[in-house]
Formats: sequence, structure tokens, C-alpha cells
Amino acid sequence: MASSSSPPAHAFKYDVFLSFRGEDTRNTFTSHLHAALVQKKIETYIDYELVRGEEIAPALLKAIEESKLSVVILSQDYASSTWCLDELAHILECKERHGQIVIPIFYRTDPSHVRHQRESYAAAFVQHEERFKDKVLKWREALTKASKLAGFDSRSIGLESELVELVVKYIVKKLSRECSSDLKGLVGIESRIQQLESLLCIDVEDVRVRTVGIWGMGGVGKTTLAGVVFNRLSSQFEASYFLADVREKYGKDGLHGLRDELFRNLLKDESLRIGTPSIGSTLTKQRLSRTKVLVVLDDVNDVRQLETLVGDQVQFGPGSRIIITTRDMHQLREMQQLHKGANHDVLIYKAKELDRNEALQLFHLSDSEEISCGAEYTELVRTVVHYAAGIPLALKIWGSLFRRCKSTQERESFLKKLKRFPEKKLQDVYRISYDALGENEREIFLYIACFHKGENVNRAKEQLDACGLFADSGINVLIDMSLISIEGKWRTEETGYLWMHDLIQEMGWAIEREQAKPGKRSRLWTPEDICYVLENNKGSKKVQSISLNLSQITKLNLTPQAFKNMCNLKFLKLYGGDRSGHYYYPWNDCNVHFNLHNLEYLPDSLIYLSWPAYTLKYLPSTFSAENLTELSMPRSQLQRLWDEGQKPRNLKRIDLSYSKQLVEVPDLSMSVNIEKINLQGCERLVEIPSYFENLHKLTSLDVINCSNLSVLSDMPCNMVSLELGRTAIEVLPSSIWSHEKLVELNLQGCEGIKKLPNSIWKLYSLEVLVLSGTSIERLPSSIECLSGLKILLLQNCKRFVSLPTSIYKLKSLTNLHLSGCRSFGNFPEILEPMELLGNLSLAGTKFKELPCLIENVVGRKELVLPGCRSFESVPNSILPPSSVILWASMSYLHLSDCTMLEEIPDSIFSLNRVYELNLSGTMIRSIPSTINQASRLRRLDLQNCKRLESLPKLPYLLELIYASGCKRLKTVSGFTTALTEGLDRTFLSTRHIFDNCVSLDENARRTIMDFAHLRNKATVISKKRKRNKATAHHPVPYLMRYEAICSGNEIPKWVSNQMEGSSIDIKLPLHWSEDANFLGLAFCVVVDFSKAENNETCRGESIFKTENGESQTFWSYFQRYLIRCDDDNSDHLVLWYDSLEKVRSTPYSNATEASFHFCGLSSDRKQQRAVENPVERCGVSLLYAKAETDKKKRETRE
Repeated sequence: MASSSSPPAHAFKYDVFLSFRGEDTRNTFTSHLHAALVQKKIETYIDYELVRGEEIAPALLKAIEESKLSVVILSQDYASSTWCLDELAHILECKERHGQIVIPIFYRTDPSHVRHQRESYAAAFVQHEERFKDKVLKWREALTKASKLAGFDSRSIGLESELVELVVKYIVKKLSRECSSDLKGLVGIESRIQQLESLLCIDVEDVRVRTVGIWGMGGVGKTTLAGVVFNRLSSQFEASYFLADVREKYGKDGLHGLRDELFRNLLKDESLRIGTPSIGSTLTKQRLSRTKVLVVLDDVNDVRQLETLVGDQVQFGPGSRIIITTRDMHQLREMQQLHKGANHDVLIYKAKELDRNEALQLFHLSDSEEISCGAEYTELVRTVVHYAAGIPLALKIWGSLFRRCKSTQERESFLKKLKRFPEKKLQDVYRISYDALGENEREIFLYIACFHKGENVNRAKEQLDACGLFADSGINVLIDMSLISIEGKWRTEETGYLWMHDLIQEMGWAIEREQAKPGKRSRLWTPEDICYVLENNKGSKKVQSISLNLSQITKLNLTPQAFKNMCNLKFLKLYGGDRSGHYYYPWNDCNVHFNLHNLEYLPDSLIYLSWPAYTLKYLPSTFSAENLTELSMPRSQLQRLWDEGQKPRNLKRIDLSYSKQLVEVPDLSMSVNIEKINLQGCERLVEIPSYFENLHKLTSLDVINCSNLSVLSDMPCNMVSLELGRTAIEVLPSSIWSHEKLVELNLQGCEGIKKLPNSIWKLYSLEVLVLSGTSIERLPSSIECLSGLKILLLQNCKRFVSLPTSIYKLKSLTNLHLSGCRSFGNFPEILEPMELLGNLSLAGTKFKELPCLIENVVGRKELVLPGCRSFESVPNSILPPSSVILWASMSYLHLSDCTMLEEIPDSIFSLNRVYELNLSGTMIRSIPSTINQASRLRRLDLQNCKRLESLPKLPYLLELIYASGCKRLKTVSGFTTALTEGLDRTFLSTRHIFDNCVSLDENARRTIMDFAHLRNKATVISKKRKRNKATAHHPVPYLMRYEAICSGNEIPKWVSNQMEGSSIDIKLPLHWSEDANFLGLAFCVVVDFSKAENNETCRGESIFKTENGESQTFWSYFQRYLIRCDDDNSDHLVLWYDSLEKVRSTPYSNATEASFHFCGLSSDRKQQRAVENPVERCGVSLLYAKAETDKKKRETRE
């Protein structure tokens, strides 16, 4: 997949051209904007000539033409400069000729003065009329056109720095959409990008989550397309991550590893590890649910991957987008079923092969040398392209090989090789490139295909070199031949990992199979062949590597001499997990039965040994580990690995984690090259040998959950990571506190640790300090010297009482977690700004109030205080005016279940960036009327505020109101903005949730229902206006959710069709689906909550019937679960909306009548049974845009 090799129609040298009047802004705004653009690596042209003539310089005109985007800074005296006016006229000509982007900035001037040439602009033209009569009309037209373009008015923004920031962000966004450098060499991809982006429906005001699955065969360009779209769109989301190679990682890291990698990168939380089937952390769920994300899941092959990563347990924020690539259509159909009826659309895009012309372009792109394109050459090329069948990878490889052919005879010979495989599958043709390799490269290629695919590059090179191969040069040749690649863009490994296309890998497997029967081959990787060889003693000296995925077998009957004849075996890799896809860790439930009572022999030639859940107590006594570079035997039954006398000098990594019978650390005294030791979960270990301090290359030791380990020897000075969590260690060796290279120290759950020494300041490189669950009471004051410390975790330290007064000196600190420190109640004064501290958690502490000078936590984005039952008041220090700048970044304020909190200060709503306010479970009686000042507040959570009696007028832009269980709530005053305003606003969502508010008066109920309905209509109208590019063949659904619920039993009068009971039939107007004014359907039902079950929702079954009697059923849902209510006022009104896009895209758009049936539906996915129907009355209304304005005028509120 690549774009044409011909140059673009217009070549650009600069990203941005700045047009400005020097005397007005050169030394102020323009210089600041230019510096900010340069900092963002945006190539910007700026003319620093202090004196300009009357005629614009040709070089300047050329610079304008060579710029992708022009910024015109229209200052007060801009029009007085004829040079500036000529620039502007030429800029607009470039906009007309080749679509140059133009952004006007009205700098301290009224846009109407520019548009109509008033004030200073009028005065300037009085002079121009005398000298430049031939240009004046052109200049006036240019100013008028520029003033009508979307831009920025400095007078409405305030701080100049904020204006610069907004302009730069806007420019970056525009350039990221326009920039085509990343598409160089990708033929035909632009049209595919447009198709994919149209399905994604990128809209910043979109509420629904949308998934698009890219389906197609291997090598067709699914990952490439997803990667390009990801790079183009990621800047529009709050978080993004490309999770590459899901299928491979699923086999290696398991579902939990995949999920942890995804969530860590989305939430920017390297310490996040869930490790359980469900997402137990409410905080993690909440953080994800309010984050608008762009996620790519590349190469999905199992529905369990989708259930874990993007299933119903995982709720991403409104407007999130997910792209999935897969070769299996079934996975995407399962995904559709997974989210059927939810606030989540799933569409499928079939990745298309290149058409003939595109394939020819790509082939010629690879053929960069100038070759006489005669008839013979052209015919040969067309034949090769025909064989490639539109697969970009095949064209790329064959183009590279074709370039090596220096004559027609060589090219004809190349073509004959292709014709030897006319009926075989596509992957067979890659054998041609293998035949061009030397012996060293062939061996390396086959090792990668059968063993090292997905491995870290450096580790693979070590092992290949140990086999006597020349890995560096060989890998470079394979990369040049497009047989492998080194990936790592979306991975954390700095060196990257080896990768090979599936079709090429399958070709490598085919080559291995051709060698001989399984026992005589060099490499074994299929379960059938491996089991046959091991169970029947069919191995030979030919076998060099065995790679067995244990999740693909149920038992393995090994004989004591199974490896006896494999004297050259270098790689023995048993890997995988149980049928749930876990890797290594659930071996207690492993389905593989090893029928092995004794093992007499393992080859001394082994370089790599991986055997999880090894069932014997020892390795064979005859085995020599001298050649081993890596040993991995987690979850084994080993008591001792080997006797003394072993000399594993080449060993670099050893993993014996959760080998619970292991009674001593194996003798590694001769392992002078050891780098990483993992003994996690080895419960019988009691000490770490003293010789460890002599292992000078050791950088990582993990003994987490070694519950009896009480003695830790001195460690070598090169340690980077020391994981000692949940051990019996009470005192660390004094030398530990002098390790200058130590980055992470984990003492979580070490209850014997009561104190840290003052010498902790010597850990210069420490970034992560985990002390959760220890018995410490205080931190040493010297901790202030850890200038690089980023994460400090102290959760559930029951005895912890105070932080050092100098805690504010930790300027790199980003995460400080004190949740569960029940003795901690006094936070020290923060005397200096902590600009990076973004996450401060004090949940479950005994705080009554926040510390003085808390406003110095400048980077504060979340203040989390749930469950602080002693918390009484919000401190004035975080409230305006004192905090208006310092706390400008705070978006979320969570005070849920602070049961002593009775009052909210008026000024809290002047924190102008607060997006969500959670006061659920507090004892507040009212909300301050100043809430109407909260211009950015979108979510207000008041659930179970038992004493809340009234709500003031709320801001019009508030989208989500949760007030469930506010049983004293009587009045809801409405919204502050007239309903005729804001009609161009497309709301992310409208949810007015007032269930179990049994005291609501009639006016409150009418306010809730009518406002939700009217804003729904306003937003749908706006949405329709924005969809003028949609076609009948490619409709763009309304990605919105409108819902309301409150106590009551009278369906609003505007619902035109009403009926007692749970069913209603209506006649549909003629050509209803083609009516441009038709917006959709509103459903309203009366539900008896005394009959409703918890975790039950309302479902609407819509049956559309045509004149000929054919019918089709569609479903819609009220998305919130109902909560049973046994009060006298148990009847509730439930309202929701359906755009009918699914109907309008089918033949049933011509339906003449429709029947609707409403019921309660259990959330139990296993049963999916309809419970006793709680619906007592129902209504349906067709919504139209016509006559909307007059109606809104009559229903305007203050």
C-alpha cells in the first residue's frame, strides 16, 4: 500500500508562513508565536526585515507559495502596510489555487473593522486610495475574505500566552491532517484512509464509543492502514495507544499482560498492574471512563482478547475510538454481539487488495533504477503483478528482487520461478527471496521463523551468536530483503523486537518441513510433530530447536530418555498457558499433564531452556549448564535446580518464579554475566546467598512473595531494580542505601520494615519507591534529596502518621498515594509549587481538611478524597481567587462518601476547568446558585445525597446529572440559558437521572423531561447540519445518547402516541425516512419500580412492516440499570431516543407501519431472560425539526 511515486502537485518547503506588521507585533505576540512553533519543530517562515519597501519581494511571494499554512496577524495598523496587504492578497490566491490553509488572528482589533474597513483600517485606505488605486479593490476583497475565515480573536481569550497555546495547538492539528510525508511510498492508501475515517466518524462532540474492525488476509496492509490513521488522529484524543501484535502477546503475556500494557499506556501509570480477571479497582474504571481514547488492537485472533481489552467491563470515555485488525471476521461479529444495544457501535471495514494500477505503481516504486520500459519489460512486470494478487508485501519483496535482475534474460528467469507456483497459496511465493540468501542468512531466517519471532533483538542476537552464526550482518541482510523487520514504535523496549510477516513465517515453516520427517529436522514447532518425537524417542542430532505452545495440547508423555539423541539441541522452549490464555501464572490449573517420573538426560548444548511447570525435583545430574544463556522454569516443582559444581558462566537471565518447593537459591556463584534473577513467589526460600554481591552485572532481583525470606545479603552496586515486596525482611543491608543506580525499590507488604534510614538520600537515581503495607510511621527528612523520585506509594500503611515537612521539595513527584493510611490526618504545608504532582490520593485517611497551601500542587488534575469520613469542608485555599491560576488544571473533584461534608462553598464553581464534580453520599442540603458560573462543568454526581432538597438553575452545557436516591429532593429550577441558544452545540450526551427521587414535585418532573427532550431535538438538528458529506450509501449514524428518568406516571403531552400497557402500534407517514426534517423516535414509558429488579433495564422492540407484509425487528435500550423501589411513589418515567439509522439503511425504510413493545430485561447475559414486565404505559413520538423555532420561543426559560 503506497502513494504514487510521482511528486505532489505542489511542493512545500515551510509548514507555516507568518504575515504580520512588524511595528505592531514583531517584538511581542509574533515573536512568542514563532518561538512556540519552533519549539514544536514546525518549520516556520518569518521575515525579519525591519524596513520594507512598497513592493513585496519575490522571495517573500515564493515563501508564501511554499508554505502549507499561513497565519495572518491582523493588528490595528496591519492595513497601513501595503507590503502586508500584498502578502494577504497572495496568501488568499494560494488558498484558492492549491488549498493553502489560512488562519487569521485578530490581534487587539475588532473583526468587523477588518471586514468593513472601519476605524484604523478606514484611515489606512484613505491614503491608499490616492497612491494605489489599481490595488485598493483587491486589498479590500482580501481583507473581507480573511475576516470571514475561522480564526482567533485575542480580545476574547485573555492572556497572550493562552492565545499562543491555542493557536499552536490548532496549527499542529491542521498540519497533522494535511501532512502527507508519512504516506510517502504508500500507494493507494489515501482513499482507504478516507473510507476508514468516515466509518470512525471523528467528531469532538461525539458521545458514543465506536469500533471499526479492519478485516482481511495477511499482508494486505491492515496494520499499515491502522498505523497511519492512528498517527493522524491520535492528537485529537486525550490518550492513545497502538497495542501491536495482540495474537503473539496473547500467547506469551496472556490476557492480563495485554490489558495491563494497554491500561498502563492509556493512563500513563507504569505501576498499574491488575492481575485479576476483573478490573477490581474502581479508580481505574473511573479514570478510563472519563478518558477519550484512541486504541488500536493489532492482529486480534480470539474473542477473549476483545472481551478483556474492550469488553463490557471496560468503559472508555465519550467519543473514544477503537480500531481492530484481524484476519478472522468471526472476531468482529462477536464484538458486535458483545456491544449490541450498548452505547458502542461496531462496524467492519474490509481491507482491499491493491487494484491493478495501484499494484503497478507500487511495483515501479520499488524498481527505482532507470530501466528501458520496452514491451518485453512491461509484459514481465504485468505478469509479476498478476501473481502478487494485489498484496502489497509481495509486491515490495518482488520489486526488490526484480531490481537485482540486470538483463531481460535474468528477469525472464525470475518470472519462471514465479510460474512454478501458479496454484499455491500466496505465502509460497516468498520462497524466491529465501533462495537469494547466503547460508548464514538462511539459518538466521529459519531460527527467527521457528523460534525468535517477537523476541527482543539483543536477546535474539546473543542466542544466535552463541550458535556460531553472525547475527548482526545476517539480520541486516534479512531486513534489506524485506523478510523481517525490527519493530518497536509502540513497545517499551529501546532496542525493538524481531518481526516477520505471517506469510513469510509460514514459508519458513514450509522450508523446514521439506527437510525430513520430524525427528530429522533442525527445528520443531508444531505440537503434533513435537509430541510425536518426544513420546516416541524419535529425536536425532539434527534437532536444534523445539518450540511448543502448551496451550495447544492436553498431555505429554515424556520418557526418561526423550532428549537422549538430541545432542545438538540448542533451544528448548515450552511456553504458553492454559485455555484461558494466561501465561505462566495459572499453572495450578494447567491442562497439560506431564507423564514424567524421571528425566535422565538434557543436552549440554542447550543455550535457552524454558520449561514452566516442570514436574520433577531436580534437573538431570548429568546436565551441564555451561552453555546456557537463559533459563526460565516458573511454577516448577524444583527443590534444587542443580548441585554445586555447575559453571553457568554464560547465564544472563534466570526465572524460577513461584517454584514453591525450591528450598535454596541455585548456585550462581560462577554466573559472572548474570543480569536478571526472578525468584518471585518461592515461598520456602529463607535467604539470599552472600556471593550475590560479587555478581557485578546483576541489575534486577525479584523476590516478591517470598514470604519466608528474611535475610538479604549485600547487593552489587549496579542494581537498577530491587523487588522485595511481601517478604519477611525487616532490615535491609546498609549497603543497599548507597546504590546510586537503583531506580526502583519495592517493599510493599514488608510488615517488618518499620523505618527507613537517613542515608536514603544516596539513592540518587531512585524514581519509584513502594512502601505500601509496611509498618513505617514516618519518612526520613533526607528523602527531600531524591530529586528524581516520581512515584511514592504508601497505601495501607496503618501506622503512618506524617510526611516530612520538606515533601514539597520532591519536584519530580507525579504520584503520591496515601489511601488507607488510617492514622494519617495532617498533611504538611506545601511551601513551594509542585508542578508535576498530578495524582494525589487521600482516600480512607482521617483528614478533616486539606493542608494549608494545598494550592501549590500546581499540576493537580484529580483530587480524590472518597471515603474520608472525617472530611468536613473544602478549604478556601483551593478556591478562587487565590487558586484561579495555580489550580487551573484541576478537572475532577471527587468528594464522594465524605459523610461529614454538609456545605459546598459558593466560589468552588469559579474553578473554570472543573469538568466533573462528585458529591455523592455527602450530607449537603443544597447546591450554591453560583453553579451557573461553571462554564466547563459537564458531569454532576449527587447520588444518594439524602439531605438534598433543591437544585438551583443549572448551566445549560451540563450534560450528565446523576441524582439517584435523593429522596428529599423536591425542586429542580431548570437551566440558566434560554433554550433558543446553543442550537449549534452537539452535546456529547444528555442524561438526567433522577430515579428514586420520590419527593419531586410536578414542576420538577416537567422540567427534567421537557428540557431533555428539547435539547435532544436541538442537538440532533445541529448534528444533521454537520453531516452534509454523508451519502445514502454511506450514512453516518448519530453517535449520541439522550436519556432521562424521574418519578412520575404521566407521559408528557408532546409524546403524540400513547397507550396503556406495554405495546403500541402506529402508522408511519408516507416517505418518512426521506424527510429531511425527520430526526428519529422518542420513547417514553411508565415503569413500576416496585416490579423492577435491580440490574434490569428497559428494552424497546420495534417491528417495522412494509406494504407487502414483510417485517424486521430492531431493538433500542435505555442504557441505565433500574433500581428497585418499594416506596408509594414507585412509578417512574423513562425517556430515550433512537435516530433509526439502522432502519433507514435497510429496505425497511419504506415501512408503512410500526409496532412497539416495551419490557424490562435482565442484565444477566447468561440467561437474557425477560423478567416480570414493569412497563404500565408507553408512548412513541416521531421527532421533526420543522416549526422548532416557534415552539422553542414559547418554552424559553431563563
